Amino acid sequence: MTDRVIDSTDAALLLALADYPRATAVALAEATGLARSTVHSRLNRLESEVLSDALRRVDPASVGLPLSAFIFAHVTQQKLSQLPESLALIPEVIEVFGVSGDWDLLIRVAAADADDLYRVADLVLSTPGIERTSTVLAMKHMVPYRTQPLIERVRAGSRGAEARLL
Repeated sequence: MTDRVIDSTDAALLLALADYPRATAVALAEATGLARSTVHSRLNRLESEVLSDALRRVDPASVGLPLSAFIFAHVTQQKLSQLPESLALIPEVIEVFGVSGDWDLLIRVAAADADDLYRVADLVLSTPGIERTSTVLAMKHMVPYRTQPLIERVRAGSRGAEARLL
């Protein structure tokens, strides 16, 4: 994570990249009205401080894992710092979040079918430091991961509480 907050110039550049992900610096400069050197330096900074990864997201269904589920987990607090590394060893674990509330972790997993999900959930539960789990099946992916509306809000000059709708 970064503490860096993007400005409207960064936002314009990120929106142009969203529209044309393979655009060259020259093409991005033309699309945004920025100087090529500005685009180049901003891209370097965004890549090192803001963009989380350069890989395109691959739908798990395309690798034979169409079932998505979320596993809530209670953990042994003394082992919490080791759990991200341990859970990352399970290929079907897509994301892990530390959460507030009744559970400690929210683990997104992918599976081939119900039997495979049972196997994956057992792998998670058998991870040292996981005390108990509860699994929720995702029936339909309704809103995909997105940040473009947030970037558009920054470009418009507002962010956070300032941008609340009436």
